Amino acid sequence: MADLSTNYLGMNLKSPLIVGSCGLTTSLENVKLMEKNGAGAIVLKSVFEEEILLSLHKKARDASKDKLLYYEYSETYDYLDIHTRNEELENYLQFIREIKKEVLMPVIASINCVTDTEWTDFAMKIQEAGADALELNLFFNPTGFKIMDVEKKSVQIVKKILKTVSIPVSVKLSSNYTNLGHTIQEISEKGVQGIVLFNRFFSVDFDLDKLSVISSDIYSSPGDFTKPLRWIALITDKIGCNIAASGGVHSGKTALKQILAGADAVQVVSILYKNGIDHLSVLLNEMDKWIEKKGFNSVSQIKGMMSNKNVKNPEVFERMQFMRYYGKLFD
Repeated sequence: MADLSTNYLGMNLKSPLIVGSCGLTTSLENVKLMEKNGAGAIVLKSVFEEEILLSLHKKARDASKDKLLYYEYSETYDYLDIHTRNEELENYLQFIREIKKEVLMPVIASINCVTDTEWTDFAMKIQEAGADALELNLFFNPTGFKIMDVEKKSVQIVKKILKTVSIPVSVKLSSNYTNLGHTIQEISEKGVQGIVLFNRFFSVDFDLDKLSVISSDIYSSPGDFTKPLRWIALITDKIGCNIAASGGVHSGKTALKQILAGADAVQVVSILYKNGIDHLSVLLNEMDKWIEKKGFNSVSQIKGMMSNKNVKNPEVFERMQFMRYYGKLFD
């Protein structure tokens, strides 16, 4: 049997498959089943900065309507601030404590954040609760029309959090950056231990019968893996931290492709919703058989073999147009 272990965020994982942030990781029973079926680590469902801030602002408005004494003074607002944060986070923190008592695999907490000010103390509490690492899911609305230097804001958030916690930090990015390669490289140079490519956005669809706006398929598609594959292959030798692939990993072979591109770990979610948590063992078995068939002994041996640095025609990762491949069909 091949050695499927890997190192990610300074932690030794028994396999490169990480269950990404999702509703499945909100149950202790599920988490234990994930470990049993070979998961190397899990990422807890994200704490959303927006939700906590909205709750805080609502309580502040309610206090104002009730004519709470001295509402306009900062002491009252500070009380509401601290009370709301504690209330919203306590269940999350307690869940981390419970998980750490029951499983041996690393537990990675997650914060979905948009600013560098209001939520940084959440991260410290998460660290104190026992999380092994923290994943920052940076999200900036790609449909916004206001001018915003999202690259600069992303770096500010990362720098702020690295001053706050001592546990390993990874950053989950979207592909919606003007200069994605430079942004990934700049963030990696600030001291993060990992980059995760890419996060998944809510997508809309139309119901033609009801003429209403609905959600599109909430699960990733098997073909979604190609975008992170390209970028991982491009950047793996240009940054000094770990890389995790996320999106479209529906088979063990797809996970292997991401590792061949240079990923240290691979996040899976949608396939577990579709086939169950025990499908993790199916993916790992598929990976094990391929590695042995090719005459390798471990995941570490194949990591980066197909990256930009190691393939014969590296320019293929940078090519955007495909007409040259089909041009002869129209001659």
